[in-house]
Amino acid sequence: MEYRKTHVPGFTIGTAEDREGLTGVTVILAPKDGASAGVDVRGCAPGTRETDLLSPEKTVQKIHAVVLSGGSAFGLEADSGVMNYLAKQGAGFPVGDITVPIVCGAVLFDLSIGSSHAHPDIQMGHLAASRASDTFPVGCYGAGTGASVGKLRGFAHAMKSGAGYAEFGLPGGLYVGAYMAVNACGEIYEGDHILAGALSDDDSHFISSHELMMKGFQRHMGTNTSIGCVMTNARLTKAECKAVSGMAHDGYARAIRPVHTTMDGDTVFTMASGEVEAPVDTVGYLAEEAIRLAILDAVRSAESMGGRPAFSDRVKKLSEK
Repeated sequence: MEYRKTHVPGFTIGTAEDREGLTGVTVILAPKDGASAGVDVRGCAPGTRETDLLSPEKTVQKIHAVVLSGGSAFGLEADSGVMNYLAKQGAGFPVGDITVPIVCGAVLFDLSIGSSHAHPDIQMGHLAASRASDTFPVGCYGAGTGASVGKLRGFAHAMKSGAGYAEFGLPGGLYVGAYMAVNACGEIYEGDHILAGALSDDDSHFISSHELMMKGFQRHMGTNTSIGCVMTNARLTKAECKAVSGMAHDGYARAIRPVHTTMDGDTVFTMASGEVEAPVDTVGYLAEEAIRLAILDAVRSAESMGGRPAFSDRVKKLSEK
């Protein structure tokens, strides 16, 4: 198990998972008073909760958590567990003798691996929230538990992926971090080099989805979706958070090919705690690069599960030759 640590002040991350059913949930908690937030959804098959209220003209100005879940639409149930946990902590908007936390979320499709009947529920969401800290596991944990990549030729030729994290801290006190659960139709690239993707029939080498698409390859791409969250201590409005989320999607395009297909619901949230003045373009560029590196981290930290090989297996085989 590999761990990462976030240094973005006030934010914590927790995970819970079913390692037999191969699904899980990741919770990113904002500081107790909440954070400004925005979202940008790409692709044509999203599964989300409470994204409309993130539009700049909507009344709510702060949210308290972002939940990233496996389980397809079933996984949205986990958000209620996070909401219940936060309410017990007194986080949220006061209404009489209770508080109402604002919890936004997105799901990815992992029903093709493990058990199709396994999905994050209220209890799993509550557990993940209770585990939130500045140190958390990556790879096949949380929302990355059932993630896979390279599915243009079908799931039987895919590779195992997971969840990853990357961040930047500047001398002036600005921090930007990104957590990604990578469940893409396409290959994962570092520059022009494929790290993980669609494999040949004997799993011995990659079959480039880029080259197949350029030749007019036609096949059902399955159901995928990579989801993530950018965290920063910058002082941003809701509109600026949305802009940062849009720029962060460029990190997807630099690391995943093809990306944002009709069978992806790729989604990026941005939460900003408002402690440091920083140009929105600087935050957006750091977010783009953090997303790209988090995608690579998700692949490198993954392990073989559900009958599909991971990047670590290919590295091991090459070292044995």
